[in-house]
Amino acid sequence: MNIAMIFAGGSGIRMGAGVPKQFLEINGKPVVIHTLELFQYHSMIDKIYVSVLRDYIDYMRFLIDEHRITKVADVVPGGETAQDSIYNVLLRASQENPADSVVLLHDGVRPYVSSDVISDNIMAVETYGSAITSTPGYETVVLSPDGTHVDQVPLRKQTFTAQAPQSFRLGDILDAHNQIRLTPGRYDNMVDACTIMTALGRPVHLVMGNRGNIKVTTPEDVYIFRGLLQYKENEQAFGFGLTNRIQSRMEHYRRKNR
Repeated sequence: MNIAMIFAGGSGIRMGAGVPKQFLEINGKPVVIHTLELFQYHSMIDKIYVSVLRDYIDYMRFLIDEHRITKVADVVPGGETAQDSIYNVLLRASQENPADSVVLLHDGVRPYVSSDVISDNIMAVETYGSAITSTPGYETVVLSPDGTHVDQVPLRKQTFTAQAPQSFRLGDILDAHNQIRLTPGRYDNMVDACTIMTALGRPVHLVMGNRGNIKVTTPEDVYIFRGLLQYKENEQAFGFGLTNRIQSRMEHYRRKNR
């Protein structure tokens, strides 16, 4: 069982749009629907869970029905923090799925992850037990504990940016959350699943991500995503990359109607 877990519980403060950023409409569809469609039409994804702010659960269900996102098994209320929201979804999924299910934790506002990256995450979990989508660092990273002076400059060839999906066996990541939740600080400084696993000394495996797998957080990101969609439309107009998408959707149709 391969399960996508989409977290769309942000309030959108940095966007300044008056509505949570995951519900901003770009090219006629909310950002979260662009994201959900990536997993809906991926032939290796069996099921989807979505987490949103409690006040938006009904609206999320409306959007899922309107856009025919049929793989969604449930919409789960978010928690006090992002990691609490993830924990809520993991608990919900554990009630009706095997512990060895592959779960892909993904931001609802990362609407441009490639199909190949999703596949690579699943295969990496099957081989190594984990997958952290990452891209190589293209700029110099500096470490500055006080935010004023440079303390260290890691070798650029050793730096990567962790993104999403971040993928694991359901039982493994749920157990990691349970352990962290017992510590005095709980989720303090635990920004993602990669941080939680490494804090517990558990190995995590890197999977190369695609350039353009941005997190739509600021107004500038909206324009970048629009540009990426235009790029994809141009690809389709000339046939580039379209064959793989057609094949993936045909496979999804066949699996659904077996």
